[in-house]
This record gives sequence, structure tokens and C-alpha cells, in this order.
Amino acid sequence: MPRQLRFTFVDAGVSGRVELHETLAARTVDAIWGALATPVRQLSFHAMFAGPEIMIGLPPENQTFDPRSLPPENQTVIPTPGDVLWFYQAPNMMKGLADEFWEIGMFYGDGGRVFGPLGWTPVTMFGRMLPEDLPAFAKECADIRLRGAKMLEIRRED
Repeated sequence: MPRQLRFTFVDAGVSGRVELHETLAARTVDAIWGALATPVRQLSFHAMFAGPEIMIGLPPENQTFDPRSLPPENQTVIPTPGDVLWFYQAPNMMKGLADEFWEIGMFYGDGGRVFGPLGWTPVTMFGRMLPEDLPAFAKECADIRLRGAKMLEIRRED
């Protein structure tokens, strides 16, 4: 059985299991799995450009790998609902933005696209939320667009 992660909106108690693409994105899966030896609990935000997507930053204590060493794997710019992605942006990559981004995102509805201020941005899809878990989780995701950020925990499902 493939390894899984569990995404949980802490306050609502709504969660979904994510099956990892161990063959399609093997190096990314291994890196993220290692980084989540300690679960992540951060505010999740709604995408501005990409459509029905939420994202969470990987905090410094979970940044346990060199993101530049990961090859492009299973990349797309047109995700489907349930797709879970890895995105890294180096410092100063975008004019006027010195920040570094280590992000895990999830598309929860139709019409998503990986498009931002720099245009189309291929990202690695390293997992997919199980179809039976997606409807309730997607409802919580959509609510972020109206009510604002929500606390999200991502952990290994053992």
C-alpha cells in the first residue's frame, strides 16, 4: 500500500488522506515524507491566481532537504481536484520579492491552473487526496476564500 499523509483542518476536525505518488514523484515523495517526520501545523491560505487551491508553507524546522536537488517530477500546470503539489521558489527569483517559498498545495475543485505573477509555473504533483475524503475537505477549503486562513495540520498517516 502506498504511503499516505493526512491533512486536517484543526478547528473543524475535517481531514482527508493523501495517497503519495511513490513511482511518479519518487524523490519528491521521499523528501516530503522525511520533512514530515514532525507534523506541520500552519495557517493555510487560498491561492490568488491558481483558482481552487489552498497552500501551506513548510516551516524552517521541517525544511530538511535541499529543494534545488529535487528534479521535476509528474509536473503539470492543469491540475485536477485532489492533486497535491510541491512548489519551491528561491529567494529573489521574482522581481521585488526576496522571500523564499517552500509550499505544499492542494487543488480542491475544477478549473485550477498553476499560474501566478510570472505566468504558467509547472509544479510537481506528488500525491492525491482520496476521492471519498475530498468532498468534505473541499468544502473547508472553499470556506477559506470567504472567511480567511485556517489552521491546517499535515502529518504522516502510519
